[in-house]
Amino acid sequence: MLVVAIGLMLGGVFFLTVSSLGLLRLPDFYSRTHAVGKSETLGSILMLSGLAVYNGWELSTFKILFIVVFVLIANPTATHAICRAAYRSGLSPWTQKKKQDAKDNKSDNKFMSGVK
Repeated sequence: MLVVAIGLMLGGVFFLTVSSLGLLRLPDFYSRTHAVGKSETLGSILMLSGLAVYNGWELSTFKILFIVVFVLIANPTATHAICRAAYRSGLSPWTQKKKQDAKDNKSDNKFMSGVK
């Protein structure tokens, strides 16, 4: 039982770490929200499940499992509501520069690099 609990907790730590890295590295609000919403939910569920397994069959285990069910329902719903509110308020998704714009910037840089 201890090995299973440690395995679940390590899986939870992994997904929570991936969530924090996604929050730091992704370019815009929508991609950050997607990364955090998915991996944070799974990481929390794995961590809480590991605690429930470690605790054994007690009253607190059933309380932890109730919290797992609540997290499973509430986190995706809250993430969806936040993204929908951001979209309705006019926050536009991130887009890459077009190739033509990138070429124009490179040619401008070459022209300006010879000037002192």
